[in-house]
Amino acid sequence: MTRLRKQLPAQLGAGELRYRGFEGPVDYEIRGEPASLRLGPARLHGSLSATPDVAAEAFRAGEAHLRLEGGEVYRITLVGHSAGSGVAYFEMRV
Repeated sequence: MTRLRKQLPAQLGAGELRYRGFEGPVDYEIRGEPASLRLGPARLHGSLSATPDVAAEAFRAGEAHLRLEGGEVYRITLVGHSAGSGVAYFEMRV
């Protein structure tokens, strides 16, 4: 029997990315509601869009902080990026 996974709503917005040596604007998409995150192992997944250079450097940095449109700041771990792409994928936690 196939088990259906609940589709989490996508949160789209423009925010600010900060990692070692960089601070600047990015667009983001987060699967799920960031406000629902609590301390612990739970994580949300998302992606950010920027220039290919910024996305590549963020991925190389490994960890960053993402400020959402509402002003909340979350720590993110970059988990994926394709060379030449302006998109990087991340996991978000409190």
